[in-house]
Order: sequence, then structure tokens, then C-alpha cells
Amino acid sequence: MVLLLSNLTTEQFTTPVLLSLQVAIIALLIVFVLATAAARFMARTEFRGKVIIETLLMLPLVLPPTVVGFLLIMIFGNNGFIGDLYETLFGGTIMFTWYAAVIASTVVAFPLMYQSAKAGFLNVDADIENAAKVDGANSLQTFIKVTLPLSTTALVTGALLSFARAIGEFGATLMVAGNIPGRTQTMPTAIYTALQSGNMTLAWAWVITIIVISFLMLMFIRVKANS
Repeated sequence: MVLLLSNLTTEQFTTPVLLSLQVAIIALLIVFVLATAAARFMARTEFRGKVIIETLLMLPLVLPPTVVGFLLIMIFGNNGFIGDLYETLFGGTIMFTWYAAVIASTVVAFPLMYQSAKAGFLNVDADIENAAKVDGANSLQTFIKVTLPLSTTALVTGALLSFARAIGEFGATLMVAGNIPGRTQTMPTAIYTALQSGNMTLAWAWVITIIVISFLMLMFIRVKANS
């Protein structure tokens, strides 16, 4: 890695890395809150059409990235409802900005966090939660002081998998955020550009970086699961 970086400028290498980390961290924060809330609701609530809703929540996991990107353009593009509203309110566009990359990463990472969180909540004995309520705790207190601590392993696993997925997102990001150096170019899109231009040193540097980050995430999950 050191040998590869010796032929690169710091800015060349770090700009996509820092942007990828920024996008992945923000996406993780959004995903953690939304997916945890959705998983908690789905784990303890039964209603007609629940299977359909859950299928929709998990759909980004199996859809091709180009399909996800297309749908995001239809929603957040200049002709989409949210995109048109954003342009009216702020006089700009969401497309081809770094926060478009956040949206794409959030969508593709959501199912991993949701699936993990729901599994964790389902493993919590409802009798324990009911006992806490009998002792005077309200629903929020029970969730924070009982359910979350008992689901820590599942939540951490989901968060790490979501982060790894977000930092490696390529297809949907390329469609909605583009590949603008210094503005929207994340590591995956930078690798694509470097490979196309024949700059194998840069490509290898970013590839190794993503492999190392992903390896550490997965290793931590394995250690956590076996501890």
C-alpha cells in the first residue's frame, strides 16, 4: 500500500476516500434511525398488508443498481415530485450533488440494517418488555432501557454491514450523483474512472482501501458474534 501511495499525491488519493466516508457515515446515521424504527414497529405489530410493506422495504437488496438509480431519478430528479419541490424551495437540484450520493447509499443500505434490527428485536422476549411496563416504564423507556440493550449485537451487525454497503455503492450513485472529481466522486466511481483511463496505481490504491475497510467490518462482526 505504501509503495502504491508513493507515486500519488495526497489529494488524488484522499479526496474520494474522504467523500466516501462522509457519504457512508451520513447514510449510516439516517439508515440506523429509520430502519431501527421500522424494524421495531414491524417486529411488534401485525396488520393487513404487512408482507407487502416488508417486501417493499427489502426490495433494494435485490433490485439492480440501475433500477434503483432510475427510480431515484424519477423521485428526486428535476421532474420528480421531491426534486421539483426542492428546486422551488431552494432554487437548486439534488441530482449530481454529494447528498444525492447519500440518498443512493441510504436506499441500498436500508434493507441490511432493517433485516438485522428486526431479527434482534424478535429475539427479545416480549415477557421481559411487558415486565418492564408492569414496573412502571412507558413504551419509550422500555425500548431504550430494555429492548435496545438486548439487541445490541444485531444492531451493531446491521450498522457495520450497512456502512460497508454504503461505502461500496456504485451503480445508483453513478446515476444520481455522477462522477465529478472533488464533488461527487466516491471511491467506487473513482476506481471506475481510474480503470478506464489506465491509471492502475490509483485504482489499486482505492481497491485495497475498500477491501481493508470491508475486511475489518466483517472481522469485527465475526468476533462480536463469537464473543
